[in-house]
Amino acid sequence: MAAVLAVCTAALTGLSQASALPPELAARFYGFFLQQYPLFTFALIYALARIVAMAAASTASLPRRIAGASVGVALVLVLGLYPTFGGLVLRAGFATGGMTFLTYQPMSLAFAIGSAASAFVFGAALAVGAILIGGRASTASWGRRLATGFFRGGTGFLALWFAFAVIGQAPTAGFGPWPRRALSAGETGVGMSLVLAAFLPHAILVWLALRDKSRRTKPGAPSIAA
Repeated sequence: MAAVLAVCTAALTGLSQASALPPELAARFYGFFLQQYPLFTFALIYALARIVAMAAASTASLPRRIAGASVGVALVLVLGLYPTFGGLVLRAGFATGGMTFLTYQPMSLAFAIGSAASAFVFGAALAVGAILIGGRASTASWGRRLATGFFRGGTGFLALWFAFAVIGQAPTAGFGPWPRRALSAGETGVGMSLVLAAFLPHAILVWLALRDKSRRTKPGAPSIAA
């Protein structure tokens, strides 16, 4: 919801390249990657909201939650915005997909591989944040915990891969030419739909994992991962 509402906010405020920003900020924010992958802006909003939600739902001590969330937020911002918009997240995907295409592979394969590379870097930032924030200690064996971790990590990566594949199709789907001009009503609807469709699978997986953790605390409760 935070990512979807951010699309509405951008439309209602008329945010575009014509908006007044400090020259240093405009030079880092506006540019090639924002024009080619505009919905990544709202992917960052999703990541930041996800880290805050993880910290709020965690049962770890307050100092650990604050420290873990702070590092997670910083990592998302650095990987997503340094040295300019897109950061290592989009540059990893662009470079990987570009090299794949230059080896005479189909564009669809290059796009898929590039989306996977971006999803991996993006997901790594969320994973580090989750580990640092911590939570309720599991009573399961190390083997079961490791298997559960691999399963959730793998399905989470697939969900983020899907998300980046969807937001990468924004210009083709009719979202644009934002940020060169303000969003129209139709483009706002397209953007909201794409963001919701992109990140809903990952959000559902996180919800299922949290529900499973809650049920494990009750004696005799079956696991949804079984």
